[in-house]
Amino acid sequence: MKDENLKEFVKDRYSEIARTSDSCCCSTSCSGSSPETRTRQIGYSQGKLEKIPQEAIKGLGCGNPVNYLELEKGEMVLDLGSGLGIDVFLASEKVGPEGRAVGLDASEKMVQRANEIAKRNGYENVEFKHGEIEKIPFEDDTFDAVTSNCVINLSTDKLRTYEEIYRVLRPAGRILISDIVTDGELPEEIRKNPEAWAACIGGAVEREEYLNIIEEAGFEKIDIVSRSTFDSHEELEAEILSLQVRASK
Repeated sequence: MKDENLKEFVKDRYSEIARTSDSCCCSTSCSGSSPETRTRQIGYSQGKLEKIPQEAIKGLGCGNPVNYLELEKGEMVLDLGSGLGIDVFLASEKVGPEGRAVGLDASEKMVQRANEIAKRNGYENVEFKHGEIEKIPFEDDTFDAVTSNCVINLSTDKLRTYEEIYRVLRPAGRILISDIVTDGELPEEIRKNPEAWAACIGGAVEREEYLNIIEEAGFEKIDIVSRSTFDSHEELEAEILSLQVRASK
């Protein structure tokens, strides 16, 4: 499948999630559990979840990157692949009314619903925009921090994505990215399978390759904050890992 067709397939899948109660992206372990349960399983505390709109909780993701981002009052933060806004709403509390938390998503349906949730719940320092992570629709040096949760693995051009992140960050800006990588090479049939891409597996690259992409984009002080086995597929020789990576511009 061509890159553009693959992107449309993934976009359609997540637009469908926005319209329905479906919520699981990556893990086979999520079957039969509620979005709230899955969200706690990947690192969100019950106390934090109670502070944000419950309709934003879909159980999508592979970590809790905002928890490690060390946001300060007044900062500008961008969340790539923001979905219905769970990480944006959490970030908005940290940056306060003098700051701003912005979400970017390729699904117009996700953006529409997220903006409705923000408006309905009185968030004045939150904004959701439609756009692709390979071509971020913001000026250079706009944000103090960029985060993303289980989304960059869906990109067909990860280097371009990280170059764009670098571009929109202010000098000395930082990132905290939670994403899926592999320990071992995935079979070619998995890499070519659009269902596997939409499930956050087909587009995952090996851990060292992923870190090299971040470095090639210009980032420094690259550090793995946490690493865990995220999913288990007995038929795959590669292990599916969740990484939370910090780096600076």
